[in-house]
Amino acid sequence: MRKKIGALILAVCLVAGCLIGCGTSNGKKGQESEGTTEGTTEETKLLVAAAASLQATFDEELIPLFEKENPGITVEGTYASSGDLQQQIESGLDADVFVSAATSNMDALVEEKLVEQDSVKDLLKNDVVLITPKGNSGDIKSFKDITKAETIAIGDPESVPAGKYAKEILTTLGIYDQVEKKASFGSDVTQVLSWVAEGSADAGIVYATDAQTENSNGDDKEVEVIEAAEDFLMQTPVIYPAGIISSSSKKDAAKAFEDFLFTTEAGTNFEKAGFTLNEK
Repeated sequence: MRKKIGALILAVCLVAGCLIGCGTSNGKKGQESEGTTEGTTEETKLLVAAAASLQATFDEELIPLFEKENPGITVEGTYASSGDLQQQIESGLDADVFVSAATSNMDALVEEKLVEQDSVKDLLKNDVVLITPKGNSGDIKSFKDITKAETIAIGDPESVPAGKYAKEILTTLGIYDQVEKKASFGSDVTQVLSWVAEGSADAGIVYATDAQTENSNGDDKEVEVIEAAEDFLMQTPVIYPAGIISSSSKKDAAKAFEDFLFTTEAGTNFEKAGFTLNEK
């Protein structure tokens, strides 16, 4: 009888020990899991779709600065004309933030519910300028004189905001039909800039910030700014809005990046690149 009681007590102790041990183990796992959530080491990767005219500023200044201030978040930029980026987003591009060089592209995506309407804010302004290769302006002294050039480069008005703005300017001046016969249409404003800088085109129309960036590269492929377009020549102001993609699974990080673009620190870099901050 004593042996049976002793064996029973021993069995009870063993079962209790197992239960306590399991409880302790589960508790530790729960604590470790919670700690991992709070201090996660897994990086959040954002894809920012931005107008080609923003590439230099984003890649060289703003993205490195944001990543330094936000450890755990990495940002990759994909750059093209705003029209191309709009089409990519419509086709399912897995982007988190969109920064356009025209309000029309952003408005279209908002209407399609592909960009969150409440997240859209006007970020920057830019100027449109007439350029020639450095030291090769000839008789071209204004937008009206662009018809004197044998070869002209502008963005494709159907998909490139800078091309759309160029067409507005030239149409207001009554010379678009003449220019169109001599024009090479670039897939984005960066291509137009490259053609003029390398001398493949005698004149071109780009953003003021692109011309400034090209002339600060330190090589011999520079451009000369002939004239900046006055407001009366354009139907549409050059506004750069930013917004968050509706399908993004990283909304908090996306908002953090968008908010960063509106900070004084980011604004200083934008102004350094030749942009004008949008008045709030």
